[in-house]
Amino acid sequence: MKNVLEKPATGDLSKYGLKNCKTYWNLSGEELQEITVRKGMGTETKNGTLAVNTGKFTGRSPQDRFLVKDDYTKDKVWWGNINKPVSSENFGILYDRMVQYLSEKEVYVHDGYVCAQPEYRMNVRTITEYPWSNFFVKNMFLRLNEEELQGFEEEWLVLCAPGYEEKEPEKVGLRQGNFSILDFTRKVALVGGSAYTGEMKKGIFSALNLILPVEKDVLPMHCSANVGEEGDTAIFFGLSGTGKTTLSADPQRKLIGDDEHGWTRENIVFNFEGGCYAKVIGLTEETEPDIFRAIKPGALLENVVIKPGTKEVDFEDASITQNTRVSYPIEHIDNIQVPSYAGNPKNIFFLTCDAFGVLPPVSKLTPGQAAYHFISGYTAKVAGTEAGINEPVPSFSACFGAPFMPLHPTVYAEMLSAKMKENNVNVWLLNTGWSGGPYGVGSRIKLKYTRSMITSILKGELENVELEMHPIFGLFMPKYCPGIPTEILNPMNTWLQKGAYIQKSIQLAHSFHLNFEKFSAEASRQIIAGGPLIDEHHHMEAEF
Repeated sequence: MKNVLEKPATGDLSKYGLKNCKTYWNLSGEELQEITVRKGMGTETKNGTLAVNTGKFTGRSPQDRFLVKDDYTKDKVWWGNINKPVSSENFGILYDRMVQYLSEKEVYVHDGYVCAQPEYRMNVRTITEYPWSNFFVKNMFLRLNEEELQGFEEEWLVLCAPGYEEKEPEKVGLRQGNFSILDFTRKVALVGGSAYTGEMKKGIFSALNLILPVEKDVLPMHCSANVGEEGDTAIFFGLSGTGKTTLSADPQRKLIGDDEHGWTRENIVFNFEGGCYAKVIGLTEETEPDIFRAIKPGALLENVVIKPGTKEVDFEDASITQNTRVSYPIEHIDNIQVPSYAGNPKNIFFLTCDAFGVLPPVSKLTPGQAAYHFISGYTAKVAGTEAGINEPVPSFSACFGAPFMPLHPTVYAEMLSAKMKENNVNVWLLNTGWSGGPYGVGSRIKLKYTRSMITSILKGELENVELEMHPIFGLFMPKYCPGIPTEILNPMNTWLQKGAYIQKSIQLAHSFHLNFEKFSAEASRQIIAGGPLIDEHHHMEAEF
């Protein structure tokens, strides 16, 4: 075991108010795993991967996420249900109480950075109560060499104390005992009362989602990205379950990253992270070979169930949570871009899993439509199947990542539109959901078809194909795509009753209009015009 005194030159914790801590500095994954197992906080699975249980919280707690409202943030942040304010004074009280709680304890310090493009690199020091929380940030943030660690100075500090619950939450502006708070002036992220590791990752990335556009003129994106042999970058936006991780893992292309990226003035797309944080519910080697093979020593499994009497993981078992996860360093994937940035995107894909069976499998968007669909961030969740309720529920998350976006969504959308125009980027909407009817009637669009459409687009095979316009959404649908049955390209053809299709389309269009009302005051005329052509107040006889 590394000597606990082996700290960097800048390593004095007293400057944070921490007193008499037994401090472990920048331990290796093996060392952190050994301590975790020894303390009974985790187990090793059959192949030597560490598995832990995050306790009460198995996901983020969006209602308990706050930003300090002060001179820096008050006029920049889009305050509301997502970005809730807390005062600088209350933050100070919580900080002092957390530091007091951590003092005299064992703590684990990890020094790393985020943003792979050197010009935008931001150093982050993370101090954690648990060894495996430190293991997580070691996987997820970018790693430094010994020499860089010696002279390390952080720009941001993360303090993570899952064991600290605030006893008087209302008095300090909280809802309950757990909290995740960003202070942009002090440059500190606090995570208290929750051991869910994603709170640390998303805290720092929420900070970047404000700092990069406001201070650096960089567009932050909740997306995956890969690059072809010719240097052609592709970006994939999409909410959970739409295929973002699956579709960006392409054996013919190198993965830049699977979740968070920046797009710079100099037309570079760079990964924020040094690792991947993938869902593993229902995981098999056949469906997700890259993720499956990345689960080996050096990875960290969360909230998975181990088969009784064995050390084998049961990936089907969701009894702890549906949100079972693995974090691993990006090097666990074979085909990666090193370092993890590349040039301008030629194509951007918006992925949606439309359980209503309305949207075409592939359509090309105008700049106005791209901004509109980006702000909308649509997918559909299949609701209550156990109780036999087959009606899907539309789900909208602005910029395909609303919970992490401190600015008004139109700020990100306008930046995206400007970059698309400037660089002549094609934007495509891909429906990875249903065709031939809604969930329960139609069938899921085959993954091999979606992959084939993406390949055709990346090869430029749809550039001169004739397009037809969807009568309700105004989307431009190709009439031909190599290797795809032509009849499925126009979704109306796949429905038995054309009238039912039009009715369902109008219903979904209305959901889009209702959702967009909260953004319309800030949106340009071009963006508003990018929405569906009609809502339920305008009936229109439509022929394709």
